Amino acid sequence: MTNDTLPGGTYDLGDLEVTRFGYGAMQLAGPQVFGPPADRDEAVRVLRTAVELGITHIDTADFYGPHVTNEIIREALHPYADDLHIVTKVGSRRNAKGQWPPARKPEQLVEDVHANLERLGLEQLDVVNLRVGGFDAPEAGSIAPQFEALAELRRQGLIRHLGLSTVTAAQLLEALRIAPVVCVQNMYNVAQRADDDLVDLTAAEGIAFVPYFPLGGFSPIQSGALDAVAERLGESQLSVALAWLLQRSPNILLIPGTSSVEHLRANVAGAGITLPSDALAELDAIAAA
Repeated sequence: MTNDTLPGGTYDLGDLEVTRFGYGAMQLAGPQVFGPPADRDEAVRVLRTAVELGITHIDTADFYGPHVTNEIIREALHPYADDLHIVTKVGSRRNAKGQWPPARKPEQLVEDVHANLERLGLEQLDVVNLRVGGFDAPEAGSIAPQFEALAELRRQGLIRHLGLSTVTAAQLLEALRIAPVVCVQNMYNVAQRADDDLVDLTAAEGIAFVPYFPLGGFSPIQSGALDAVAERLGESQLSVALAWLLQRSPNILLIPGTSSVEHLRANVAGAGITLPSDALAELDAIAAA
């Protein structure tokens, strides 16, 4: 398999061509994204298999672990292929209790960009996302001081492109007045459709939309409806959810994560299914269930 035959093909993330089917590295860390993985060798194999499959978009953060995921990425893939692009994020950290305190002061963002550079073994980060909200929802308010700090690092050449994570449309528009934005990473799936308008806005602006938690936030009724469609098609819930996202809009990029080579291969294969019109109609109705 090559990046031309991966589900969804490719997308231009600024001046970077990436596969629409990417890989999210969060699950390479230990339980609750804290500490080392149970099987580090398998984590290395997952990353190398992702590249062998043609995936050129890997999503990470130095606070996964913390530090663990970036260290494994460097071990597995450095020196990086020219067409492999690593997207990271700043705006949070981990404490000794495994909590996720925000770290959004401009000086903290600068420190964490340098930490990502050091642990990944890079002189320039392809994309840095500013994480603004929590796990599943944005937090209102200005992000100008934070985004300006990252824009300055971009001017210095330490960052190639900038993105945003867990943000509102107003925050995206505020950021665009400061510097270009190539991607928005928010929770969004077939059941959680609050960002429908933001998906359309980013598509119109030539900005990638990168949803996470493809099966997150489902009610029992919604999960049952998805399961019924998946069973009828002979596919898994995740395969149907990923395929729906790819068909939702051409600017959507996927970053499903796994710590298993077997599951990685299954995710790639499953996302490649084409959903028939009747299944799409049923899936589009799930959000209202």
